[in-house]
Amino acid sequence: MANASRNRYQALIEKIFFDHYTKGATSLDFTRQEIKDAAAHLKIVLPDNLGDVIYSFRFRTDLPQKIVATQPKGMEWVIELAGRSLYRFSLVKKNRVVPRSDLARIDIPDATPELIRAYALDDEQALLAIVRYNRLIDTFLGLTTYSLQNHLRTTVKGIGQIEIDELYIGIDKRGCHYVIPVQAKGGKDQIGIVQTTQDIRFVEQKFPGVRCRAIAAQFMDDNLIALFELTLQDGEVKVVEERHYKLVPANELDRDAIRDYRD
Repeated sequence: MANASRNRYQALIEKIFFDHYTKGATSLDFTRQEIKDAAAHLKIVLPDNLGDVIYSFRFRTDLPQKIVATQPKGMEWVIELAGRSLYRFSLVKKNRVVPRSDLARIDIPDATPELIRAYALDDEQALLAIVRYNRLIDTFLGLTTYSLQNHLRTTVKGIGQIEIDELYIGIDKRGCHYVIPVQAKGGKDQIGIVQTTQDIRFVEQKFPGVRCRAIAAQFMDDNLIALFELTLQDGEVKVVEERHYKLVPANELDRDAIRDYRD
């Protein structure tokens, strides 16, 4: 986000927060209309995409320092969806999922069509395509999976409208079915409790009785892709499994490493 937009967004979200905040509060509800009201009060020109103000602080950037300063030790404010055009600042345990630096790399022969690489419009779109064409979800989970829909917009009771980056359906060797929501993150985006929670709640409501395996994919340095299987435990996001994959030309695969992967 450019500096001008960041400063404008920070001013808007800061005003909305402190319009509601009292010391000791753990939950602050506000409406979409309040973004417009705050802009009028501060004489700020609203962005064309009003929802980007909220989205940026949910997934891309930190809240303003004045808001951060109200956080008790070990806690942080997150913005959740609370219904149609409704949002909520919630105080939760600090919980960040970041790729491990000590995890071994797994080389995978690159099956991404060059045409797809040439026309991918952004990191998220490119990452979803690379994961799909290289069947990394299958490799990671040990399932046969199929992409059902990407950028799925739907509603979840108690949350409101959400968007799932990509939704897969999977089947194992015993015939058991799985629903697999995938969130894609560029190098600077954050994997946190907000999107993981909404993805899991969606599966629970729309596919009752079918096992959910929530996945996050993230670009790392040196063209590595980190895949995480995530779950919710005691109100926190926990990593069930993590693997790092690097896509390489088939003629550059290390034959000794391929043999060693078996162990």
